[in-house]
Amino acid sequence: MSATAKKKPSQKRRTLQLVLVVVAALVLAGNFVVKSLGEDVAPAEGAEGTALATLESLTVQEAATDAGYDRESDFGTAWQDVDKNGCDTRNDMLQRDLEDIEFSSGDTCQVASGTLDDPYTGETIAFERGENSGDVQIDHVVALKNAWITGAADWDKAKRVQIANDPLNLVASDGPANMGKGAKDASEWLPDNQAYRCEYVARQIAVKVKYELWVTPAERDAMTDVLATCPSEPVPAS
Repeated sequence: MSATAKKKPSQKRRTLQLVLVVVAALVLAGNFVVKSLGEDVAPAEGAEGTALATLESLTVQEAATDAGYDRESDFGTAWQDVDKNGCDTRNDMLQRDLEDIEFSSGDTCQVASGTLDDPYTGETIAFERGENSGDVQIDHVVALKNAWITGAADWDKAKRVQIANDPLNLVASDGPANMGKGAKDASEWLPDNQAYRCEYVARQIAVKVKYELWVTPAERDAMTDVLATCPSEPVPAS
C-alpha cells in the first residue's frame, strides 16, 4: 500500500456509525411524539391525568385520631369571603351551581332563589331563601373532619380555612343527602346518583392531592372500585 493511500473504515466502525444514526433518528421521533401529545393533553394541576392514576400517588395509611377536632375553631366560621369578592363562599357556590338565579332585592350577592340539579340524588330542587334554605346545602366533598384525621390536624389555621372555602372542595347539594353523608369517606358513603360517583370520587382525589392529605386503605379500595367503572375519568382542575 502506498504512503498516500487512504485506509477504508473498518466494518466495525461502519456498523457503529449506522447504529448512532438510527438512535439519533429514534430520539428525534420520540421528542416529536411527546411534544405533540403534550400540546394536545394538559393534565390538571397537581394531577397525573386520570383520577385512577392520581389515586396511586396518594399516601395510604390508617386515619389519625379526631381528638381535639372542633369545626369552627379549627376551620373557621362558615361562611367567609376568602377571595375578597364581596360575597361569602356559600353565595359564591349557589351562584356557581344553581340555575335561574334571582338575587335578594338590592343585592347582587345574596341568592334568593334558583334551581339545583342535585348531583347527589339526581333530583331537581327548587331553592328559596328562608325557612327552607337548608333544602340546598354546600357540601365539603372531602369532609372537614375527614381532612382533620388524614393530615389537616398538623396544618396552621390559615390552610384549614382555605380548604373549608375552596371551590374545588365544595358542591351545592340536597340538604338531607349532605346531612346523611356527614364526615364519611368514600368507603362509608357515596351519592345515591350512581352517574355522579366517578366525578365525586375524582373530586375527592383532586382535593387530597392539592392539600397532600392521605387516604385510608378502605377509602383507597372504595375509590378504586368506583373508578374501575370509568378508568378515563379526569381529575378536575384545582
